[in-house]
Amino acid sequence: MKKMKQLSSGAEAIIYLDGKKVIKSRIPKTYRIPELDKRIIRQRTKSERKILTKASQIINAPKPEESKDEDKIIMPYIEGDKLSQKLDFYSQKKQEQIMFNLGKTIAKLHKQHIIHGDLTTSNIILKDNKIFMIDFGLGFQNGKHEDKGVDIHLLKQALEAKHFKHWELLFKQFEKGYRSIQPLEAEKVFEKMKAIEKRGRYRH
Repeated sequence: MKKMKQLSSGAEAIIYLDGKKVIKSRIPKTYRIPELDKRIIRQRTKSERKILTKASQIINAPKPEESKDEDKIIMPYIEGDKLSQKLDFYSQKKQEQIMFNLGKTIAKLHKQHIIHGDLTTSNIILKDNKIFMIDFGLGFQNGKHEDKGVDIHLLKQALEAKHFKHWELLFKQFEKGYRSIQPLEAEKVFEKMKAIEKRGRYRH
């Protein structure tokens, strides 16, 4: 029997590669009552599968397979460049184009009220010059400008921390791309993002 390769392991889930498929398995929590834990895992897996299915109809994202196993998500493996590792090594022009396209991608998700919840360059893959979004484990559906603003704020923080050399220019391109989809809605979302940033500054 062929052994599956572990791709990553976090607090919530372990991700395996089995051939050309990715299997995401949530980790049981020993501090919870086993019956309750199983119910929570199934509920969260079902929710993530639903969001991922919807997202894959709007943008480039791995579409989960139908599965009888309620604790796991099986989906195609997206083989490409993880932006957290590769973005800084592209030409400046390519970096700006990627961020502009990412802005459009996230705006399309937000237009359908899908919040990614963990919007960092670690969850973005470039394959054949196309952007693919992965890991919707913290994703949810909500039309509030506040939640959309938090999503973008997370990305801005990730760019500043991980891609600090040109982060301002990159974020500006992202903003341009985002605003190109729904200009009036984008205005409200970026206003919220600025309010979130101010709240963060006052806490320190």
